[in-house]
Amino acid sequence: MHIVTDSSADVPKDLLEKHCIHVVPLAIRVNGKEYTEGEDITPEYFYQEMYASAELPKTSQPAPAKFAQVFQELSGKGPVLCLTISSYLSGSFASANLGRELSGNAEVTIFDTLAGSLGHGLQVLKAVEFCEAGLAFDAVLSGLTKMRDEMKFLILLDTVENIVKGGRLSKFQGSLAKILDIKAILHNVDGRAEMLEKIRGRNKSLSRLIELVGERCSDLTGRIIGITHVDNLTDAQTIAAELQKRYHPKKIIINQMGATIATYAGKKGIIVAF
Repeated sequence: MHIVTDSSADVPKDLLEKHCIHVVPLAIRVNGKEYTEGEDITPEYFYQEMYASAELPKTSQPAPAKFAQVFQELSGKGPVLCLTISSYLSGSFASANLGRELSGNAEVTIFDTLAGSLGHGLQVLKAVEFCEAGLAFDAVLSGLTKMRDEMKFLILLDTVENIVKGGRLSKFQGSLAKILDIKAILHNVDGRAEMLEKIRGRNKSLSRLIELVGERCSDLTGRIIGITHVDNLTDAQTIAAELQKRYHPKKIIINQMGATIATYAGKKGIIVAF
């Protein structure tokens, strides 16, 4: 079985290479220039461009032809499972379905993860684990569906600047949030990211994020936790250490957030998926 994902999954590069995961990139436009995520723009360079931009960067799903090309290359080589970012966050799922039709590869299955960043990426890695364990295709889909149904992710926004740029918050509300040092915590609801809590102060927001992980999952000992960050490795490592100490997860993966998801998380944004 071959595993395909779009680039928004934020799976570390070494794991993509180790498990031969095929990646179809999204496009990102910032400061008047268009880039291909994971190919001609690094997360670090994107962050600097995003901070300097007066407008919110624009992301776009891969063209169906890009998915079709990958599916055609894998035609006749066995079943193909393509996992995409939540269909409520991007058009990647629809694009992949069109790509399947264009490719003529009847062995392609498209799976909507209903998640983003490593919430999506952990499902990609679980698909790899199932395949390497020799599970039948139906069993892989059943296991992934169960994981998707149980998947939780929390998003900590250190700044609401990108929400203001995107028009979801007025400039006045954004200025007030900055003055009051308000941090926002969002959570996943049926494949969407919705507001959960507003916290005053960075330290309090980090503590609350860690508490919420425990409140939302009573037993993390068998789970992998994924943490992605926007230019904020220090907080990501602090969160990881505390999660390990309190909840003893099976493993914690930390990675930078790619351009697609970083556009919405903004400077110093953190996502915890489990």
